[in-house]
Order: sequence, then structure tokens, then C-alpha cells
Amino acid sequence: MKSKITAFLQDESGQTSTEYILLVAVVAFVIFKFKDVINSRLVGEDGMVNKVFNKADTILENIE
Repeated sequence: MKSKITAFLQDESGQTSTEYILLVAVVAFVIFKFKDVINSRLVGEDGMVNKVFNKADTILENIE
């Protein structure tokens, strides 16, 4: 009986898909938990997206 339990615990054939599902669930939880912070830093007035597009607009205006 002990050898069967040990063999079961050492068998890793089905763990990869379970691990990937758990990782996706953790990432989704973090995104939902901090979505306001992520949204404000990426898209807000001083967000990275606005900074990139404003910089690109400035570069294009200087080229013309």
C-alpha cells in the first residue's frame, strides 16, 4: 500500500494542465483585484499609453 501511495505522489503526468489552469486563475485574480490601478497607470491622464501617443504626436509634428 505504501508503494502505491508513493507511486501516485511521484506521478506527474497530469499536473501540467492543472498547474497552467491555476496560473491563469491567479493572473486573472490579480488583474481583477488591481484593475483600477492598472487602468489609471496605463490609460489615465498620466498613463503610459497617453505618454507614448503624446510623444509620438510631438515627434510627428517636429518632422513636418
